Amino acid sequence: MAKDRFHQVVRTALEKEGWNITDDPYEINVDDVDFEIDLAAEQLLAAEREGRKIAVEVKSFISPSNVGEFHTALGQFLNYRDALTQIEPDRRLYLAVREPIYTTFFQRRFIVSAVERYQLRLVIYDVQQEVFTQWL
Repeated sequence: MAKDRFHQVVRTALEKEGWNITDDPYEINVDDVDFEIDLAAEQLLAAEREGRKIAVEVKSFISPSNVGEFHTALGQFLNYRDALTQIEPDRRLYLAVREPIYTTFFQRRFIVSAVERYQLRLVIYDVQQEVFTQWL
């Protein structure tokens, strides 16, 4: 699969925050169904032997239809989360979206409601700075 346009931006932002990229992409298989999540990372915490584990699906929202991209992103997120629950329940899944998309499209009532209803974890990134501005 082709990598998202801002894949490297999100990878760099993770590394800047001290995450160790363990897989790029993160390939998993559940009941003979293959999934490919953009990134997997781990972060060791000083007070713990085992660190935090995350997987991140990167979305740019650059097509003419943000609604269409949201449909795709939501479907992927739900499928990936279900798959991770079965094979690696301690790994948290995040959807990475650009800051301008979050501050506009993701503030629409229907989208806010869907994010809450489906319990999407979001990480918001700044393309120019290659950093995260929010973890939600």
